Amino acid sequence: MDWYLYEKAAREEGFQAVCGIDEAGRGPLAGPVFAAAVILPDNCIIEGINDSKKLTPKKREKLFDEICANAVSYGIGFATEGEIDSINILQATFLAMKRAVDAMTIKPDLALVDGNRMPDLGVETRTIIKGDALCASIAAASILAKVSRDRLLCQIDEIYPEYGFAQHKGYGTAYHLEMLKKCGPCPVHRKTFLKKILGSAANG
Repeated sequence: MDWYLYEKAAREEGFQAVCGIDEAGRGPLAGPVFAAAVILPDNCIIEGINDSKKLTPKKREKLFDEICANAVSYGIGFATEGEIDSINILQATFLAMKRAVDAMTIKPDLALVDGNRMPDLGVETRTIIKGDALCASIAAASILAKVSRDRLLCQIDEIYPEYGFAQHKGYGTAYHLEMLKKCGPCPVHRKTFLKKILGSAANG
């Protein structure tokens, strides 16, 4: 498989700075949603790059450093749990993507976005279904977003250790649900995500 097929095709059309964009953390019950945008050099070989979900945490950490060191430009952004509750998870994901693009030192002229929903990023944008398994720059973005979010959830775990955020990263594991019902939500929980679990208590 040619990991750079989409980037090459875009450059043949005349685009100069093609970035891949992906998100991490749409599904969890707590914490922000993250996104990353990455422009890789032509035919940049980063051994082991893949969809972040298919990699071990140790491998993702190693690749995070390699991607940051080799990228032409990259940006990482997030939307808070409060923003998720206010504007919904899809719009918050788009906001995180826009912030990731805005954080780049070199602005892309084309964004390749994982999935089938089109965010307004202020640049020409194309979506690629399963892009994190097909396109090098999207796969790189998925790693930066996932590692950045995991690191933050580990920091949050130090503030609210009872929930086990360092282990499950905010996802709805049996332990997380048990502690939610025992302790109630903390400030980093997404209240709109807890309504079916806790009912009216989620708004407390």
